[in-house]
Amino acid sequence: MKDKEKTRIENISLTSIILFTIIIFTLMLSNHVLAAPQGPIITFNSTQNITPREAAQITTAGGSFTTIVINATTQTPRWKAYVGNVSGMLVLNDATNKSIFDWSLSSVTGEIYATRNNSIDWGTIKCSNTTIITAEESDLNMSSAYADSINNTFKYRIHKRFYVGGTLIQNSSCPSLATYINDTAQSMTENASFQEVMLIDNQLRVVYTTLINQNTLGFNNQQYDFQMIVPENEYQQNPSAYYLYAELI
Repeated sequence: MKDKEKTRIENISLTSIILFTIIIFTLMLSNHVLAAPQGPIITFNSTQNITPREAAQITTAGGSFTTIVINATTQTPRWKAYVGNVSGMLVLNDATNKSIFDWSLSSVTGEIYATRNNSIDWGTIKCSNTTIITAEESDLNMSSAYADSINNTFKYRIHKRFYVGGTLIQNSSCPSLATYINDTAQSMTENASFQEVMLIDNQLRVVYTTLINQNTLGFNNQQYDFQMIVPENEYQQNPSAYYLYAELI
């Protein structure tokens, strides 16, 4: 009897250990999913396009020969920009989005993500590379010889370290850029504002990522929380849809 009782107690203990392990694993998995970037609610959308300059007039006499120097600025059809401000909160929700507690944010930090794919495996996120950039240019009918090709635009590997969910992106490890402030290019350092980094997941889906800089003077000397540019297919009849995600920390 003593041996049977001992075996029963050991079986109960083993079962308890297994159940405890399953519970801990489930909680860890749940935390991992909730830590991933999520889709934001867009409350304001104002899109602008440049007004082309009028033609430059020149009048010369018949029989004359005129040498002129022309300086022209052309709006690129291969990129588009998103700028704006971010608000939000941190919450502790269940699977039905019911909150047990939330925290208002006095300051906003984190990242804004833009991708042409509506499903990203955030657990496998990592730096993009030259091969992916070449493929992305091909997908968008963009020549690598263009001055504004993706390769020539994300030409740096200089940026801060940051996390995507639970994944650390080491500083100065990914293709990167920094958008302008007050109509002027920034010096590319790890302390530059509005840094943008090119990432991919394990399915090679590209994610354009900009680091939030709250209430920072932006490209037109007005305050924004984020600025980013994303590529476009100039030969496509309909504009490409980008899916936006946000991660606040």
